[in-house]
Amino acid sequence: MMPRKTFQKKYGPWALVTGASSGIGMEFARQIAALGLNLVLVARRKQRLDRLALELENTHGIQAEALPIDLSRNDFLPEIENITAELDIGLLINNAGFGTTGEFVENDLESEIKLLHVNCRAPLMLAHRFGKKMKNRNRGGIIFLSSIVGFTAVPLWSNYAASKAYDLSLAEALAHELKAHNVDVLALCPGTTEAEFQEIAGTRMLMPMPAAPVVRLALKKLGRRSVAIPGILNRLNVLSIKLQPRPWSRAIFGKVIRHIQKR
Repeated sequence: MMPRKTFQKKYGPWALVTGASSGIGMEFARQIAALGLNLVLVARRKQRLDRLALELENTHGIQAEALPIDLSRNDFLPEIENITAELDIGLLINNAGFGTTGEFVENDLESEIKLLHVNCRAPLMLAHRFGKKMKNRNRGGIIFLSSIVGFTAVPLWSNYAASKAYDLSLAEALAHELKAHNVDVLALCPGTTEAEFQEIAGTRMLMPMPAAPVVRLALKKLGRRSVAIPGILNRLNVLSIKLQPRPWSRAIFGKVIRHIQKR
């Protein structure tokens, strides 16, 4: 990872983290605060955000703004724009997201649309809003939370995997577009990670990684790579996806999701 002062100069003075109330998002907030950046914390649960903001301010001597907001709402962006109007956001962590499990046509349509809004629409809008500012000031960074399932189609996670493929593709393209403007973009593609994702998605954990090394890798690779895959097993999984015929990957992942699906 780059030295603390270099990180602050490149990505400071403020970072915005979505999905900051738990899991990978909370870990991003803690590690970024330890590097000396101020934080705007975005998630739905106000009490958790308030506790985290207080913790980060007391521990690291930074400023932290808690912004409880539901990114699935059509009108979420003006609220974020209002609170960040006078803040110089140099780092955007598009972390918020969730999954649904089961046969797509049997799942609740509103939940699938909400997934699309949180996993794809919100990151798109935030990247457009803050990416343009970063381009104009000629520095900054954006991290998108994709997944190893973004590299293949996954039965029973059809919409979720598709949303992560979107995040992966958008991040890689923006990394190319914004490179000349000194703005770094990274797609972080973890596998199973210790978080609330499995509880919401209705699946069991399968050899989860702790969130801390996942986030450390992302912050280390930002500016060096456009894609980061934490963990040797996850990297091997992605390699196998790339090397074998797509129907094989689809069938294997479908069996895995069926195995870990809670009945």
